[in-house]
Amino acid sequence: MKPQNQRRNTILFLIVTAGVLILITAAGMLLKDQAVQTNFARKNLAPSIEFLFGTDWMGRDMFARTLAGLSLSIRIGLLTAAVSALIALILGTTCAVLGRAADAVISWWIDLMMGIPHILLVMLISIACGRGFTGVVAGVALSHWTSLARVIRGEVLQLREAPYILTASKLGVSKMQIVKNHMIPHLLPQFVTGLILLFPHAILHESSITFLGFGLSSEQPAIGVILSESMRYLTTGRWWLALFPGLSLVCVVMLFALLGERVEKLLNPASAHE
Repeated sequence: MKPQNQRRNTILFLIVTAGVLILITAAGMLLKDQAVQTNFARKNLAPSIEFLFGTDWMGRDMFARTLAGLSLSIRIGLLTAAVSALIALILGTTCAVLGRAADAVISWWIDLMMGIPHILLVMLISIACGRGFTGVVAGVALSHWTSLARVIRGEVLQLREAPYILTASKLGVSKMQIVKNHMIPHLLPQFVTGLILLFPHAILHESSITFLGFGLSSEQPAIGVILSESMRYLTTGRWWLALFPGLSLVCVVMLFALLGERVEKLLNPASAHE
């Protein structure tokens, strides 16, 4: 395939994927009230044309609940991934500004954070911050920056020895100006790719700790809440309560993962030929 055609197909895929994710987010926000409406006259209905994902034991529309849960997960993922990526960028570039001592401290902190089991770390931070929405956002945002920070740190350490960086330093350009004018533009492809690839991890960990009871409250139509509640009814044959929300979550996570891979190829064409 010609490079131009490949680039055009990649851009088209990005537009379609982003459109689907935006549509899911908007639809979930519009269906938020419908997702919590109960009607015991239609409880425990199997999937049909009227109710695509069936209804639960309270007569709530599972299609509306699933979309509302996915919308909430996507919004939390956007917020936490943005905070994590920003923390990674700040700590990674700090290595260039403050020198070897700061680099040693940051490296030690990254190793410490990565040495703690990830889901346990998210749960501990969530509990410390009072659980709920605030606890989930804090837990996910403050625990997902380590991998990207290590990547950015590695890039910064290489950039510090680049001829144009050394020349700028000898000409008296301040370290902050070097970071702003020379390093940040070079780090943008890694930063954007890492930001997008943080989304699926953030969404999965938000759903996981909510499923375990350490995240969002049961009043919210979150995917973790839906899956946790459905476990009590699977033995009675109500398979649709967990199947469709679970598959929908997997599809959204895969879309974000594919989106990150395509963005990486678009920003760094050399990676597509490796």
